[in-house]
Amino acid sequence: MTHVATLVCDPGFPMLSDTETRIAAALLPGAGDATWLDARIAADIPFTAGERPLREIADEVRAALGTAPVDVIVQPLENRRKKLFLADMDSTMIRQECIDELAGEVGKKKHVAEITERAMRGEIAFEPALRERVALLKGLHPDTIRKVIGKRITMSPGARILVQTLRQHGVHTVLVSGGFTAFTSVIGEQIGFHENHANVLLLGQDGRLAGLVQEPILGKDAKLATLVAKRDELKLAESDTIAVGDGANDLDMIRAAGLGLAYHAKPAVAAAAAACIDHGDLTALLYAQGYRGEEFWRPPREQLNATDWKRKYGAMEKAHERRGW
Repeated sequence: MTHVATLVCDPGFPMLSDTETRIAAALLPGAGDATWLDARIAADIPFTAGERPLREIADEVRAALGTAPVDVIVQPLENRRKKLFLADMDSTMIRQECIDELAGEVGKKKHVAEITERAMRGEIAFEPALRERVALLKGLHPDTIRKVIGKRITMSPGARILVQTLRQHGVHTVLVSGGFTAFTSVIGEQIGFHENHANVLLLGQDGRLAGLVQEPILGKDAKLATLVAKRDELKLAESDTIAVGDGANDLDMIRAAGLGLAYHAKPAVAAAAAACIDHGDLTALLYAQGYRGEEFWRPPREQLNATDWKRKYGAMEKAHERRGW
């Protein structure tokens, strides 16, 4: 068999069953038996793809599953586990858009969020949209960024498990964002990325935000360039790479990866990506690479007091308990 279809649901609501795997297998040419990667959460079905586009096959299976909240990722079996991972930050590794949250500190969140949404949908160019939004932040004290990170920014479900599991298996991890280094340097370290790349907010002589961003702006071209440069530096093939994002400025990077995924993405991005995650959390990227649930990294509980554990990992622990861990 040459290819594999991976079916994944939200681990917080495990509902995948033999019914869904049978429906999928009936549509996959020469399908073999389903292999469970995690009971009621993720399963692999090997098959032989032929000449049909893989996204077309995934969409057909997804449609056959009806209203079942299940994602379908179809890809070659060969070289399935990747060696280089690139990820967008805003609305991907974290739930928020950092610039929108900063704008909330000056009472302009609604206005800025509308511009952000249009840029992420690809309706307006990213670079001028970023300059326009940054100009509205002029005068903010840099300490506001730490305040926003501490009070308003939350990791996407599965973010830390994903990155830490990949690191344990020797994968190089890169956070690449059209946002700002003041955020990526902190958030990237919290999640566990090897390195991070983003835009730089400039300060005025008064030490406050100048309303300007350092040029050239890191946008879609720079995200793609980062993928290519890291791939070449590590002497990897295109098929060795995996990338994930949600917005229009991520699409070139997603398309250039061996496995490119749109994560709870804007419609145009979801339509153009090789694979989509619309229902699962970020651990779906691990299942897509054939990792089993028992291979996932788990946080060292003994290093956290009870309050920290409940705040940071309570929901994840509940999901693990459902799996019998």
